[in-house]
Amino acid sequence: MDLSGVWRASGADDEVRRTALGLHYDDGSWPTVSVPGHWRHEPPFATTDGPLLYRTRFQLDPPPPGRRAFVTLHGVFYQADVWLDGAYLGDPEGYFFPHSFDITDLTRLTPDHILAVEVVSAPQRDPRKRRNLTGAYQDDGSVDGAWNPGGLWRHVTVDLTGPARIDRCRVLCRDANDTRAHLRLHARLDSDAARSVTVTTLVDDTVMAEQDHSLAKGMNDIAWTLDVAKPALWWPWSLGDQPLHEVRVVLAVDGVASHEHAVRTGLREISVDDWIVSVNGERLFAKGINMPPAHIDLATSDATAIAHDVALAREAGLDLIRAKGHIAPPDFYAAADRIGMLVWQDFPLHGRFVRAVRRQAVEQARAAVDVLGHHPSIMLWCAHDTPEVGAVSQQLPTWNKTILDRWVKRAIEKIDESRPVIANSGVAPHLPQLEGTDTHLRFGWGRGEARDLAGFAALLPRMVGFASEFGSQSVPDSHEFIATEAWPELPWDELVAHGGLQRELMAQYVPVTGHTTFESWKQATQRYQSDLLRHHIETLRRLKYRPTGGFCLSSLADPSPRISSSILDHERRPKLAFAAVTDACRPVIVVADRLADRVAVGAGIALDIHVVSDAHHTLEHAECTAALRWPGGRHTWRFTGDIPPDDCVRVGTIQFVVPDAPGGLWLDLTLDHGEGLATNRYESLIGR
Repeated sequence: MDLSGVWRASGADDEVRRTALGLHYDDGSWPTVSVPGHWRHEPPFATTDGPLLYRTRFQLDPPPPGRRAFVTLHGVFYQADVWLDGAYLGDPEGYFFPHSFDITDLTRLTPDHILAVEVVSAPQRDPRKRRNLTGAYQDDGSVDGAWNPGGLWRHVTVDLTGPARIDRCRVLCRDANDTRAHLRLHARLDSDAARSVTVTTLVDDTVMAEQDHSLAKGMNDIAWTLDVAKPALWWPWSLGDQPLHEVRVVLAVDGVASHEHAVRTGLREISVDDWIVSVNGERLFAKGINMPPAHIDLATSDATAIAHDVALAREAGLDLIRAKGHIAPPDFYAAADRIGMLVWQDFPLHGRFVRAVRRQAVEQARAAVDVLGHHPSIMLWCAHDTPEVGAVSQQLPTWNKTILDRWVKRAIEKIDESRPVIANSGVAPHLPQLEGTDTHLRFGWGRGEARDLAGFAALLPRMVGFASEFGSQSVPDSHEFIATEAWPELPWDELVAHGGLQRELMAQYVPVTGHTTFESWKQATQRYQSDLLRHHIETLRRLKYRPTGGFCLSSLADPSPRISSSILDHERRPKLAFAAVTDACRPVIVVADRLADRVAVGAGIALDIHVVSDAHHTLEHAECTAALRWPGGRHTWRFTGDIPPDDCVRVGTIQFVVPDAPGGLWLDLTLDHGEGLATNRYESLIGR
């Protein structure tokens, strides 16, 4: 039975808690709310931070002997207290996994029922003292900090089962090859009495295992393994196909099915060695992008829209998407599985947290593996995104970085050995082990200039093993949320508070000075972002496997109208950077050392030309042409040879003296590799 629909709600205070939990309270004067939904979308609660008491009436005939009834909240944001007919059921916490309660005895007392749920979503106003494990959904770096996502954001159901029920079931593919795939399964079974049960495991409706177990009354944990012979392997889209299989676990009592659980999974083996990703033994340079929440409104997140976002990332030539600081709705992972996108999965820890969250963080980390572990697309777990900001705090021991992150990491590692786990993201190498993680690059947006990246990589190669954030902000074409009438004066404070603008950085890198119109400045922000991303990606790809294993740029799309680092705005209209990223992420590219913005007449210049190939076969008899043009002149170089598979090679060096011809200087590169044509262009100005 689905209880979704129109409920009643009221602000929760002591009086409401005393009187409004039972059957006989008249809630007819309370405002209506939608479930699934967020209370901020209801006019009476549009500005409240809660808590709210939700109520709904339903009828349910008493279950027959041998049957049990459970109420399940499939998505509550973020904490709750739950009552049925005034009887207290429990206090669930955690937004991304279901919470179930046994109501069998209560349903046998009367067919008329009241389900009351007090929902709490406390604002996280102090970024140094967070308590809610909600990640990006309550972080003003991703969404408007004034937004409160509180509510019952997924459906609420009442389900009937037999005397034994599968409370949780975890399916993991530990390893796989052409001969066999090894699955590890774990289930938590809830029985109403001590009894024997039979657990049958099916893969695509074929019985693979059947086992008898003796259960005690209450919760019981069982684990077993399964081998699938000659499996059809799942691959990222750039390496192969994405066959998926249904794994179904049936729990039977006395030969009669009591409950079952089914998931769709793929059979693959993933490893990450020194930030170099391998899938089924094939190496892959991971080209990725950060994805904040698709929308601030979880409840109305549309499966088609979510799948479209994942497809847009693939359209840009990327094969990795990072669920940045959040656990996304289920449709996100289903789409990634279907089209072959790898997923870097963040646990929803971002910034600093109080010490009281450790126990809850460990419990929710285990739940994350239970609900997501079967997805073949998930490549890596990250326990905490940016636990500390600043060079000093990253070097010194802190409770978040040193204690909390390790607890969460160990909790995930203990139950999921099928994929790597990192403790945190964006932490520089630090004592005593001088270990770091991935790097958040700030060149061209907070640290020096964009062209400084190449020198930094040469000086500290360990810091570019994996670049998980880089980019700059730009103004979207859909800028109706910005009052532009008084240009060059804009509502700067409003844009900083609610529109995501990093004003000081924007003023440093793309100031409004010199732009007579808002449109001119907007285009300048997009051009700057486009150039920065293009050259960062080219530099990192040129360092392929020596030492860089991949990257994730910031970011794909906005959840709401914002000035941000996205390459698509909240309406999914592309900025200039989308085309630049697509070009820079093509399977085969030809690149040169970056020309200075201005070169002096008579200067001697030498530029290395590289070809980067993600093809897993040799490109034979490739021909590279470099054409240097200036007003009134031209010079051409040609190089030929084979391009080795999945590699970056230097094909040659061009040397020239800057001509005495003030104006533009253009370097056009063309690579004909037999399977297509790759082109690139660099521009500069000649000056004295």
